[in-house]
Amino acid sequence: MLQQMYPAPAHPYQYELNKDFHFAAAHYVPAEEAGKCRRMHGHTYYANVTVAGDALDSAGFLVNFATIKKLVHERFDHSVLNEDLESFSDEAPDRYPTTEVVARTICEIVQAYLDGTDNKPRCVQVFLRETPTSYCVYRPKPRVEERIG
Repeated sequence: MLQQMYPAPAHPYQYELNKDFHFAAAHYVPAEEAGKCRRMHGHTYYANVTVAGDALDSAGFLVNFATIKKLVHERFDHSVLNEDLESFSDEAPDRYPTTEVVARTICEIVQAYLDGTDNKPRCVQVFLRETPTSYCVYRPKPRVEERIG
């Protein structure tokens, strides 16, 4: 993978970790407005996941790089995204496997894992490139406790 600079999310944390990886997956977007994308087709997605936090774990990591890749790659690589009914749906537009929804889903998968760790880092950004000229950046809104504190 070529080294690439990504938009930097603003956050209050001391540490920021970025993991690049790619996965191949097919999908279709079940909406009339999707045009040609209504038909099954595939992409090699390039992802960058940004995790930030103030505390390191017992190994000195925010999270192990390999864990981030494993969470997403093993789930989506060489799959048909529409068949992952836990993440996507042909019935609800906010769950169609568009680049935006896939980026949000990656963030949710990573954050669910991070919530179970002792140091509780945050997934603050997912950059997902679908084609050489098209990508999406997803940044979850801060949790209420992060906005107050």
